[in-house]
Amino acid sequence: MRNIVSLFILLIINSFAVAQSSTDNQVQSFVNQQYPSLDTLYKYLHQHPELSSQEEQTALLIANELRSLGFEVQERLGMYNLAGVLKNGEGPTLLIRTDMDALPLEEKTGVPYASTATGTNAAGETVGVMHACGHDIHMTVFLGTARTMVQMKEQWSGTLVMVAQSAEETGFGADALFKANLYDKIPVPDYAIALHDNASLPAGTVGYRAGAFMASVDMVDITVYGEGGHGAAPHTTKDPIVLAAQMINSFQTIVSREINPINPAVVTVGSIHGGTVHNIIPDEVKLQLTVRSYSPQVRNRIIRALKRISQSHAQAARLPEEKYPTVRIRDPQTPATINNTELTNRLTTVFKKMLGEDKVVETPPNMVGEDFSLYGMQDKKVPICMFWLGAVDPQKVKEAEETGTKLPSLHSPFYAPVPEPTIKTGIRAMSAAALELLEK
Repeated sequence: MRNIVSLFILLIINSFAVAQSSTDNQVQSFVNQQYPSLDTLYKYLHQHPELSSQEEQTALLIANELRSLGFEVQERLGMYNLAGVLKNGEGPTLLIRTDMDALPLEEKTGVPYASTATGTNAAGETVGVMHACGHDIHMTVFLGTARTMVQMKEQWSGTLVMVAQSAEETGFGADALFKANLYDKIPVPDYAIALHDNASLPAGTVGYRAGAFMASVDMVDITVYGEGGHGAAPHTTKDPIVLAAQMINSFQTIVSREINPINPAVVTVGSIHGGTVHNIIPDEVKLQLTVRSYSPQVRNRIIRALKRISQSHAQAARLPEEKYPTVRIRDPQTPATINNTELTNRLTTVFKKMLGEDKVVETPPNMVGEDFSLYGMQDKKVPICMFWLGAVDPQKVKEAEETGTKLPSLHSPFYAPVPEPTIKTGIRAMSAAALELLEK
């Protein structure tokens, strides 16, 4: 009797494996058929990037594509955010999110479809614009997944919500989306998932991590005051440039000497501006910092340290209290992205069966940030999972590992994903995740 039961169980397991393999074959076949148009779409998006909060044409393209597939689309949900809803019978609701914005960088990749676009930044300056963070990859996979799920409607049941988001790079997009009450305007998801291309993983692979995935992000503005004067008479001034330099040096000890080494944290001064000409000591200097951490306790300790150090140096320079540096934390703050463990493990199992165990890599926590975290932090706590999508030529990854050379990172003007294997793997992985969570 035991042998019969064991055989029966084995047959069931094998039938599921065969069905899953058959489904993936159908996805691959459809994606291969669609790829010429997806390649055209990717290169169009790459050559027509739009800066954060300016994604008008990009959003229109995505909205039109979703409508053509049968989604009910709501636009301008704060900025150019939009959501498409496709109901396909009873079942759970799954939200898939992409970001749309590009970065103020002049592209230097040399690829034939390189961006030559320019835009106007928040300071009113004309800047080069490129998708140096791969949001064009994200959008192409997003729309390829939407096409695939429509093609395979007979194999899933539930509601699919596709959200295209503005201004991820500045941290304002998801905040605007939820200030516009997204979850009151769509079916509240049972799961929310997203992917992000990875500049160190080879194309054809995905990376995962349960729990801590990306860090919280604070943008900090510090104004350092002084008493300006002639550059030839520094003794008659209180020089804010020297004061700012002393503060910057002291900031480097916050993480190394005040934070427990087992707690990840970053304090980076990304911008310093002060003065106008060679021989005038200015009245003020402006600093811009980014602070990264994984816990509110560490974040708060860093911010307190920034304020304490700034004030202490001002006191040492004998500035009056009204001229102590001001430390301002920009809104909104981006919380850490913490992947739901159960959801991540479930999707990882699917990815391994689909791609093979050697193509699915567990990755360490990363100090970059993502406002996708907010999708899981509303009144209803939606389980979220973001995973990495390898985007680099495997041969280049191998050469970099062997020689110790560095690959171009995300946000580099030299970053150029390998489109075809990256996009195809992304659609396979995202479609497999969606079919698993909306299983009929």
